[in-house]
Amino acid sequence: MMKKDIEPLELNCFYHIYNKGINGAQIFFSHANYLYFLKCVSEKTASVAGIYSYCLLQGHFHILIKTKSEEDIRAVFAEKQDVNKVISQQFSNAFNSYSQAINKRFGRTGKLFELPFRRKKIKSEQQLIKSVLHINKNPAKHHVTEDFLNYPYSSVADILSSTALTAEYHEVIALFNGVENFKKSLSEFQT
Repeated sequence: MMKKDIEPLELNCFYHIYNKGINGAQIFFSHANYLYFLKCVSEKTASVAGIYSYCLLQGHFHILIKTKSEEDIRAVFAEKQDVNKVISQQFSNAFNSYSQAINKRFGRTGKLFELPFRRKKIKSEQQLIKSVLHINKNPAKHHVTEDFLNYPYSSVADILSSTALTAEYHEVIALFNGVENFKKSLSEFQT
């Protein structure tokens, strides 16, 4: 049976990337694991995409990205012929690095994640808004915490801070016409 949501990542597009542990298994075991996963993804994909939102839960994750332009990617990967494959490969490299570290740390072998990682192309501004809200409110949906605004492994606190760390977070705020509208939209969004 053909798996859904595995088409190649295209240039200059928003995607909701997500995955879960193999057979529903846990993928994050400690605070350090969550931080290391974010580091792997941030470092290995910075040349091909910007991260707009994320949420990491014990057994799965969600990341909202926008892929970069061909010009930006070729500035780093000039020798590669198929730039779209480079994008997917960088995400695979990040997930593989994390898996290898977890396997080494816990003396385990085999896959950590379902393969391949899933992705949904965002095709409208309405879908983009819904994806941002869904990802940032995911801890409440899964009953991890009702206080999703302060969940430590999602982007919501960084997006809401007056010192948003990245240009992407500023773009998220602009999408909602300000921090207060973003907070209001989050509180009203039904997961």
